[in-house]
Amino acid sequence: MPKTLLTILAIILSVIGFMIKLPSVFHHYDKELHVAFYFLAAGFLNILYGKNLTTHIFIFFVLLGFGIAIEYAQAYSNILLHKRIHGRFDIEDVKANTKGLIAFSVLWIPYFFLKPSR
Repeated sequence: MPKTLLTILAIILSVIGFMIKLPSVFHHYDKELHVAFYFLAAGFLNILYGKNLTTHIFIFFVLLGFGIAIEYAQAYSNILLHKRIHGRFDIEDVKANTKGLIAFSVLWIPYFFLKPSR
């Protein structure tokens, strides 16, 4: 499967996953799940596309923008559908997303500079 197709599939599944209300059993772990998802998403995209530091920074900001857009989409979906399918815009979720991205960057950047050249 080409990496572009794999990326598109991952984006579609991510949007669906974020638009569905979290089951109540996970409510106490919402922020941790945001951190974990964005850490793993950054890893996924950097493994596929991270050839240089500029690409890593681009991926960081694309994912940050995605996280903000999803929060707005969740809030808007309640208005659009006239039914509460999700919560409201939550700045704490955006902060948790950013923590996941930063945590990945703390691991990726030293690895990138210290890895042996091929």
